[in-house]
Amino acid sequence: MNNSNIESVKPAKKTKRTLDIVNQSLARRYRAERRFRYYGLSAIVASLLFLSLLFVSIFTNGYSAFMQTFIQLNVFFDPEVLNQESLATANYQGMVKSSLRKMIGDVKGRREKRQLYGLVSSGASFQLRDMVLKNPDVIGKALDVWVPADDDVDMLFKGHFDREVAESERRLNDKQLAWIDQLSADGRIEKKFNKTFFSAGDSREPELAGIWGAVVGSFLTLAVTLMLSFPIGVAAAIYLEEFAPKNRWTDLIEVNINNLAAVPSIVFGLLGLAVFLNFFGLPRSAPVVGGLVLTLMTLPTIIIASRSALTSVPPSIREAALGVGASKMQVVAHHVLPLAMPGMLTGTIIGMARALGETAPLLMIGMVAFIVDIPAGFTDPSTALPVQIFLWADSPERAFVEKTSAAIMVLLAFLIVMNAAAVILRKRFERRW
Repeated sequence: MNNSNIESVKPAKKTKRTLDIVNQSLARRYRAERRFRYYGLSAIVASLLFLSLLFVSIFTNGYSAFMQTFIQLNVFFDPEVLNQESLATANYQGMVKSSLRKMIGDVKGRREKRQLYGLVSSGASFQLRDMVLKNPDVIGKALDVWVPADDDVDMLFKGHFDREVAESERRLNDKQLAWIDQLSADGRIEKKFNKTFFSAGDSREPELAGIWGAVVGSFLTLAVTLMLSFPIGVAAAIYLEEFAPKNRWTDLIEVNINNLAAVPSIVFGLLGLAVFLNFFGLPRSAPVVGGLVLTLMTLPTIIIASRSALTSVPPSIREAALGVGASKMQVVAHHVLPLAMPGMLTGTIIGMARALGETAPLLMIGMVAFIVDIPAGFTDPSTALPVQIFLWADSPERAFVEKTSAAIMVLLAFLIVMNAAAVILRKRFERRW
């Protein structure tokens, strides 16, 4: 009896020890899983925090660019000045200077006059010229005209310059500050919505610079990219997925397509420089060349997305169509392609969004040039919005800092809209099998 009792106790002790080991192992596993979840959550929170800091930094630096400081001048459109020459070449700058001298009054010496004239942007004379050319009836009248202030005055009113520091450390001296205070007290300085930023091209003067030329250049470039990359990419995907035989050549093509999707964008810029500019002699800094380069860069993305969309169509669709007598082309054109088109369009929009934000390949083909005029065609010299941001970021003036941030905000808005369109398109037309 004693032996049997001893033997019956031993397995119980062994079973208890095994359960303890299993429980300890489970406890360690659960703790490891909790730590992993915490690490993942911490990574997400950190990334959102850094992204928020980036957006806040861009917004705080750029929101002020949507407002512009203007000075009200009482301009007399002197008939003697305007009738001596053609209206397009008259001395409008002289009328601006005369108006400033009348408003301030006690300006003596060439140096003080030059400082006074520097309060107003050089674009004021062009604004007066446009007024006269548009409506010659203003000749002989004295009108109050709001003209853009110089960028230093604009920065002062936006709080970017400290007027309490020593005069030698300021871009505006005490005399100019006194004139500005006088004009402000008379109600002749105000901040208004900056329409120039959305309607003008690039300029050496920050207060006259705008993004419209870059936006038009980006639109023309993306139009060329879309017209070429979408049909070519979809056709290539349909052939590779539906018609191409499975052999070593198609495997080689698939490998190369996947590799091209990971090639740095500047390599496509070098290819465009060597082929489109040097070999074919296409015009430098033109949207047509930019579109060709971005087409090469976007094609792998569109082909991969289109093939994935074709693969997602159930084989039963093809088999049913073939069973009722449809040809292979009819199956693809009438049944498979309409079902796969939402996924193809989504991949195309994502590829176009990537092309919109590219800078390196456009720099290689000369779209970094200083372009003032708004491009009117696919072969006109132009720049793109990312390149415009690059140019302004390299400018030393403080006013270009806010222009750079504001242009980034506009570019981010376009990218968000395009990605949102891709998501909505997929949610709206996607079919789950």
